[in-house]
Amino acid sequence: QVQLVESGGGSVQPGGTLRLSCAASGSILNIYTMGWYRQAPGKQRELVATVTRDGNTNYADSVKGRFIISRDNAKNAVYLQMNSLKPEDTAVYYCNANIRMSPSTLVSAFWGQGTQVTVSS
Repeated sequence: QVQLVESGGGSVQPGGTLRLSCAASGSILNIYTMGWYRQAPGKQRELVATVTRDGNTNYADSVKGRFIISRDNAKNAVYLQMNSLKPEDTAVYYCNANIRMSPSTLVSAFWGQGTQVTVSS
């Protein structure tokens, strides 16, 4: 089995910063693209940022220039540095990883349990 464990959420004032972390563990052969998604109350889950194994990144327009995604392949971890936070960034943030567990299995998407980020004055 595979688990993704997130940490780093919390409450912050507008303009503040937070850093989210996510580590994958379990039966892992390879991890491909990793990313962060978020879901605000009453809205659909949306992509925030993704990073490939080679370090190529992709960001939602709403977070470009404010958020930075990175990963540590040796630790099976992905991070999200969130700067200049706005109230509209308030959401539950989910870690995602595309993982092959063994040579005979397909690549599957795994999700973390979610961590709350609240931006409010």
